[in-house]
Amino acid sequence: MTASKTLRYSQIILLATILSLIITNCRAEEKNVNPGINNYYYDAKFEKWLETFESPGREVYDKKEAILHEVQIKPGMRIADIGAGTGLYSIAFAQQTGEKGLVYAVDISHNFVKNIELRAKNQGLKNIKGIINNQKEIGLAQNSIDLAFICDTYHHFEYPLTTLQSVYQALSSGGKLIIIDFKRDPHISTSWVMGHVRANKEKVIKEVESIGFKLTDDKNILERNFFLSFIK
Repeated sequence: MTASKTLRYSQIILLATILSLIITNCRAEEKNVNPGINNYYYDAKFEKWLETFESPGREVYDKKEAILHEVQIKPGMRIADIGAGTGLYSIAFAQQTGEKGLVYAVDISHNFVKNIELRAKNQGLKNIKGIINNQKEIGLAQNSIDLAFICDTYHHFEYPLTTLQSVYQALSSGGKLIIIDFKRDPHISTSWVMGHVRANKEKVIKEVESIGFKLTDDKNILERNFFLSFIK
């Protein structure tokens, strides 16, 4: 190995070490920004939340086709639906990405994940894999996905920066992150949203970009939610 190659290799190792230390420190030091916000999901009753999440009046349900169009799923993609809930988008992604693709339905609720897998089986979909994650990790290997999709779930992240680091590592180079969440705006938001949702769109962008993502699009296709696209 030449001296220049040795120096370059050493620099790469040093940068990797620094990044690892930053990630470790971030995970060790970040405080819970919303303790207990997810407690009722751990023992969630699937049928109850199915009626809540997949009924007219919920914007991300009503505008599902418009959202899917903007997400631009391609056959063979590897996708993580983070905070998959009842599987509304996990099922749709599995249908669009095809047999050569793979969809990870990621959720903290064992009951949600179990029932998403059951829905997939009943529909003959073999490309959905359930992942029960925790509040800091999405439970996926490095470079294992091409797209991370977070719909009405970001405001439930108790450790947002730590979780985003986990998402960043799971995405392949040039991978895409989409975040859809409630607009926190007193002019249009309900009192429930104002009391329940921690961060407005600008704060979400700032947090996500602090991890290393770059904002590529802010789509104006929803009224009560924002739609942000980032790239790794």
